[in-house]
This record gives sequence, C-alpha cells and structure tokens, in this order.
Amino acid sequence: MTALTLTNVNKSFGKVHVLKDINIEIEEGEFVVFVGPSGCGKSTLLRVIAGLEDASSGEIRIGDDVVNMTPPSKRGLAMVFQSYALYPHLNVRKNMSLALKQEKQPKSVIDDRVAEASRMLNLDEYLDRYPSELSGGQRQRVAIGRAIVRHPKIFLFDEPLSNLDAALRMNTRIEIAGLHAQLGTSMIYVTHDQTEAMTLADKIVVLRDGRVEQVGSPMELYNNPANQFVAGFLGSPAMNFFPASLVTDGDNRTMGVRPEDLFVDKDGALSVTVSHVEKLGGDTNVIAHVGDQQITARLFGQHDVHDGQQLTFGYANKSVFYFDPEGARVG
Repeated sequence: MTALTLTNVNKSFGKVHVLKDINIEIEEGEFVVFVGPSGCGKSTLLRVIAGLEDASSGEIRIGDDVVNMTPPSKRGLAMVFQSYALYPHLNVRKNMSLALKQEKQPKSVIDDRVAEASRMLNLDEYLDRYPSELSGGQRQRVAIGRAIVRHPKIFLFDEPLSNLDAALRMNTRIEIAGLHAQLGTSMIYVTHDQTEAMTLADKIVVLRDGRVEQVGSPMELYNNPANQFVAGFLGSPAMNFFPASLVTDGDNRTMGVRPEDLFVDKDGALSVTVSHVEKLGGDTNVIAHVGDQQITARLFGQHDVHDGQQLTFGYANKSVFYFDPEGARVG
C-alpha cells in the first residue's frame, strides 16, 4: 500500500522556485531518506508534506486522501526536529504526553503510550527529569518518544542528529533504525549526510536545486548513479573525477573512479604525486595529484606512504564510470 504520493509538487517563495515538479511514491513501512546539499529543498519538501508550508501547485496524497488543504494536526503525521523543541518547564513524562492531552485522549491511553515509548527508548529512569537535566542524546530520544506516542501514519525527521557529536550520532542512528524495525511505520528522514542516508534508508531520494536527481535503494544509487552529481554525492571519500584524456588521447568524457577502486600498481595508468596521507588504522587515504587534478585512493590496511612520494595507481576497467560534459552518465 502507498503511504504517501507526491505528484508534480512545486513550491515558490515569491519569485524563488524552491521545489520543481516533485514526483515521489513512498510505500507503507518504507524508510525513505531525502538527501542533498544545503539549499537543495529537502527540508522545504518535508515541511510541505507536514503541512507547515503550502504547496504552490501539485497534489499531496497520504494513503487515499488528498491533504493539500488539510491542516498539519489532521494529517496523521509526527515530526522530529533538529532542535528537539522540548518544553523546558515540563518533565520528560509531560513532554511526551502533552500532544495526547491536547487531543483529549483518556488518561489510561496516555499512560500506556508513554510507557510503551519510554520502554522502546530506554527512558524509564528519566521520566521525572527536566530537559536541562538530560544530555543531547537523551533529549533527542524524548523528542522521538513524543512522536511515537501519537501513533502517526508517517514519521518525519528533519536532520535530527545534527546537534549530536559523532559517537552519539552513530548510536542514535542505530536506535532509529531499530525503532523502524519495531514499529514498521513509514519514515521520511532529511539529512545532508550521505552516511546517514546510506545506512538508514530503504530508498534514497537525491535532491539538487529543488529537483529529484535519482530515486533508488542505497546500493542501486551507489553502483548505478544516473549522473555525475549523484555519483559524487554518495560515497566517502567521494568519487574521483578527472578528464578521460589523461589516459586516452582525444576523449572528452569525464572519468569517475571511487577511491576504494584505486590501487598501487607499477603498471597503472595514473602517475601521481602524493600530497597528503590520512592513516586511519584500518584504512589509509592517499590524497595525490595528477598535474592539477586531485584524486583520493582508499587503500585497505596500513601503508608506508609519505607526502611527495611518486606512485602509480591502477584500476579495473569495470569500476570506471563515464560522464558527458553536461554530467549525464554515458558508460
């Protein structure tokens, strides 16, 4: 069953056209991530779905219902913000139950739902604490719990991990994935972090300049990007791009090779000068130059490579992507 359908959705702020003919289908139970650089329109799109912004044109359908004119509180959605948006004068229990009280739910229902969400999020010992007494990760779990108790049709997450440090981001990411597995509810998650997109999503929607560039599973987009933008956005370190004429005379295409597909080979096609080395223990990232062109090789394990060293990189032909001068995939 389809949980959400967007058909030719546009959004303009005055003369600024922010969303341009967005067409997306999200199935029941899917975890969908909107990803793209700052300013691509992903948060605006989430707000249009939530009803916090009106679409300038197009249709928004939740299940079988067109909801363009439906107020946010009646759409059956729950949103988790980057800023937590907790009430400082209410303890955790009251923050989580407030929306249910405003809906005039019976006390027994409120107590049961808060208890259920608290158990899922390991918040039982914090229910009587106030937001100022919690860590950033705990506050974010309370914000998620406040969404869970509403039993929404779809969860909306707007860059929920941006305020957390690296370790907490990873832990909370795992918790969100576990929650999705438990709840089975459709989730839409906005991020500019391609690692979050790759690790969480059933389906990724890549946005650029208000348009959908490509939709597919993480591995579909990683292995078969539609264009140079998608190829370069997904993957860490990012895909290397360089003129094909460096290895084939007269070829005006752009070659793309992922860092993990480059290897040291005395007979390789790319003669490089090492400019920087990142020794990460399990991996070694070698940043080098071919003339003015910078490329990165991700070598498995530990390697004795140093700045200024001359190396030759090879690659398997099957790992190469080709793009035309406009960035479209051509091979």
